[in-house]
Amino acid sequence: MRIGIICPYSLTVPGGVQMQVLGLARALRRHGERVRVLAPCDGPPPDAGVTPLGNSLPTAANGSIAPIAPDPAAQLRTVRAMRDEDFDVIHIHEPLSPGPNHTALLLRPAPIIGTFHAAGGSLAYDFMQRGVRFLAGRLDDRVAVSEDARKMAQEALGGTYDLTFNGVELARFSAGQSHPTTGPTILFLGRHEPRKGLRVLLDAMVDLPPDTRLWIAGDGHETAELKQRYAGDSRLEWLGTISESEKVARLQGADVFCAPSLHGESFGIVLLEAMAAGTAVVAGDIPGYANVARRDRDALLVPPNDARSLADAIRLVLNDAARREQLIESGLKRAEEFSMARLADVYLARYERLISHAAV
Repeated sequence: MRIGIICPYSLTVPGGVQMQVLGLARALRRHGERVRVLAPCDGPPPDAGVTPLGNSLPTAANGSIAPIAPDPAAQLRTVRAMRDEDFDVIHIHEPLSPGPNHTALLLRPAPIIGTFHAAGGSLAYDFMQRGVRFLAGRLDDRVAVSEDARKMAQEALGGTYDLTFNGVELARFSAGQSHPTTGPTILFLGRHEPRKGLRVLLDAMVDLPPDTRLWIAGDGHETAELKQRYAGDSRLEWLGTISESEKVARLQGADVFCAPSLHGESFGIVLLEAMAAGTAVVAGDIPGYANVARRDRDALLVPPNDARSLADAIRLVLNDAARREQLIESGLKRAEEFSMARLADVYLARYERLISHAAV
């Protein structure tokens, strides 16, 4: 089977959809399938089997910045790649994101399945409803990674969407060497923007012991302000953007992974990555995280935007070794339920069904 997977976001910019695309491609190749990923890349492709479509253009979307490629050059490369590869099936992630996805839907050279990730609203859905409904009608199959993602797509586009899940590559997060640390350590990983809740975590640090360390990975438009505001706290280590290998090492080295997001998360894949790495999780109690982390079993979930409750939960995990080990053990088992190998099996069955229907 010749499978094309299209990602609208630059693969050289860290992001949940990008990691899903690359991980799924690897899992499908382990099944013996021929897979080619088409996506923007701001630099060398991060993996084998990638056709780079050019540089991205950072664009505001859903309270964040999306590195998409809507320029004509990227669309011409998409057309050329689809013509040369002669795919049996095409799998588009975030189908209605501008750029290569729109081009693929307009050309439709093979059966197309679309996976909807986003939740929390979309300006494109609100102001381009007629256009996006037309493009959605070009899809042969639709799935959503969470109930929130399905609800948003149904309200904006109509149609039916089967629920699936995001996958985690278990072997990647259990291998390698953990990053060393000198004391109780928390890891934050994400864009420095309001919805990710970094400011809440930094406020919570005031109530945590002086030997507690906080690794802060990622960047964003709040970085400079937050660095200046908390410049006097020597416990903070600002890492900037880190590689995938360093992310795994930091996850394995931290005592707590903290995701204090306030809203706008469709699926807590980063929580699953922390669980697979054997790290206890403390996170905001929002629907996107509750999809994967069962409260008080796989993670401690606290009210969003509540620094005091966040500090109390982190302190509990750091001070109570038995509770921490309980969370880790349950989290590891939970991550296995969302393995990328299982997800590849789910999609292979859908691909085969689409190809059979197209033949008929």
